[in-house]
Amino acid sequence: MLAEEIMADRDYPPFRRSARDGFAVRAADVPGELHVIGEVRAGEVFRGSVSCGGAVEIMTGAPLPECADAVAMVEHTERSGDRVKVTRSLNSGENFNAQGVEARQGSIVLSPGCKLGFAEIALLAMVGRECATVYRRPRVAIVPTGDEIVEAGQQPEPFQIRNSNAWSMAVQVAGAGGDPRILPIARDNYESTRERMEHGLTHDLLLLSGGVSAGKYDIVERVLADLGAKFFFDRVLIQPGQPLVFGTAQGKFFFGLPGNPASTMVTFEVFARAAVELLTGSHEVSLRLLQARLSQDLRQKTGLTRFLPAQVSADGSTVTPEPWQGSGDVPSLARANAFLVTEPDRESWAAGDMIRVLLK
Repeated sequence: MLAEEIMADRDYPPFRRSARDGFAVRAADVPGELHVIGEVRAGEVFRGSVSCGGAVEIMTGAPLPECADAVAMVEHTERSGDRVKVTRSLNSGENFNAQGVEARQGSIVLSPGCKLGFAEIALLAMVGRECATVYRRPRVAIVPTGDEIVEAGQQPEPFQIRNSNAWSMAVQVAGAGGDPRILPIARDNYESTRERMEHGLTHDLLLLSGGVSAGKYDIVERVLADLGAKFFFDRVLIQPGQPLVFGTAQGKFFFGLPGNPASTMVTFEVFARAAVELLTGSHEVSLRLLQARLSQDLRQKTGLTRFLPAQVSADGSTVTPEPWQGSGDVPSLARANAFLVTEPDRESWAAGDMIRVLLK
């Protein structure tokens, strides 16, 4: 993410630039037959000027000769020797780019907080900047919690599950512009959880997965409180993902995300992604919502905004709910390419109704 203003070092284009192959002419002289007095290619300058009844053959990207005020496209001309017949009328200013029309010298062409994609890199090169000051990628600590969790490469016991949340969050963090750092699993005891949290708070942002519900061994909020945390909220009216904690401790922001995979994925996209993007220096945050038409009827209980796995068609026009077995159904989440987003006060939708969709 760019951290400085970039200004144009000169006018762009720096001269009146032909936008077509053809003939540089005076608009007042056409249609008609003209005398060809020379040629100019991109990278060259025609030293003379176009007088009444004259024309200069010109290539795309070449500077317009003096006194010419239009370019006749080659498709609209008939040449014979040093004579050219222009068959169509032209307006002054047609088929060339005026000097400075893209950017004036000294004008700001890129602002801080701009994401540097291929077009922005091209613009930096265009204005002569081989280097620019950027924000570093924020280091985001990811701490999975729970005695039932084992690492992805381990063989779990029948009562255990592998650590999938940390890896899915790492992909989401990287996609938001952050530098994910997966820390060891915090076990369901005070000492382990505090040690992992203290380490996590040395990063730019701390993401915790699990341990934020109201269970006997859900101790994340207690440990955070002991670390001096200020809590902004600890519950949101969505499903999956109600027990979501957000606050600050020791000068760093943290999110305590629910432990079920769908809850973790949804709450990151809706809440934590914005924090990562702002830490990259971005002035705007993205929530990839669109409207699509339901392919089938849908019913729900009111009271919560629900995020349901779904398939959006290739053209983005229709959406189909993906069958799933609840927020722990990772195979269903992997098949889906989006989430339906319901309205909390509406009970039903008919096939063909428009509904909100959050893209994965």
